[in-house]
Amino acid sequence: MIAQQILDSLRVVKLPMKNEFREINFREVALFKGEFGWGEFSPFLEYSDSECVPWLACALESATQPRPHLFRNEVSVNGTIPELSDQLEIIKVVESFPGVDTFKIKIGVNLEEDIKRINFVRALKPEAQIRIDANGLLKVPHAEELLGQIGEIEYIEQPCATLAELGELKSRVNVKIAGDEVLRKARDPFGVELNGIVDYLILKVQPLGGIKRAKALAEHHGLPVIISSALESAIGINYGLTLAATFEEMDFDCGLGTGSLLTLDVGEIPICDGKMKISNIEPEFDSLEVAADRFDWWKNRILRTAELLP
Repeated sequence: MIAQQILDSLRVVKLPMKNEFREINFREVALFKGEFGWGEFSPFLEYSDSECVPWLACALESATQPRPHLFRNEVSVNGTIPELSDQLEIIKVVESFPGVDTFKIKIGVNLEEDIKRINFVRALKPEAQIRIDANGLLKVPHAEELLGQIGEIEYIEQPCATLAELGELKSRVNVKIAGDEVLRKARDPFGVELNGIVDYLILKVQPLGGIKRAKALAEHHGLPVIISSALESAIGINYGLTLAATFEEMDFDCGLGTGSLLTLDVGEIPICDGKMKISNIEPEFDSLEVAADRFDWWKNRILRTAELLP
């Protein structure tokens, strides 16, 4: 049951993006306020109500539960490069991540363009670490071919969709593999056997149900973790930064700088020398709020999803 206070504070915004990102050019985001601050509920529009359950659990945790103990107040982040081919556009994106030491490059649709994009970013930032993310779009032979042509990388994130494919690829290549969708889209993420399949685990605070559950998953699987975003507003990003800061050791730059891909946002967490500080954000809604029909759509989505919460 959703408290009336939550519903009374509900705001829904539409945030335009600078470039198309995985066929998305805007994000609609529902925000509500509780005793301990704002929570964000922003599952992608095509997600079913059952897929939305952990996202709502995270938003409620953020709004209604005290913050956990933190080991730092700032987090090192990577830059994220969408699947762009225009070099001037890539330069603009790279420059929007000041001081970062790592770039994650989206790939998976066109092998030739992927290689060009990787090589161009590497030429722009020769000292930076490169990681690539296919979102499960590659088949094993294509992933193997790509990895044989791009030189040394930090890791490839979710190259293939299934556990079987990931295991086969791992047996063929000497490249670290990070798992994302294989965990967060699993029916039972605690029941997925990842040892020997992936080397690292991507944790996204909303899709995994909040900080407490994400931490439990990390402990359960016992793999090194990288915290990343689900393309949230500054409210959701700040909660992702909070998750990252709950780990005593964080040996990777985190994928939490994706606010730089938005044209407008409800708040700002600047990237300074490759780091972002955890902030106390009071969102600004000027000109961002959606029309009444979209507000009702999100309110009804929250109410339906709440009925599915355990």
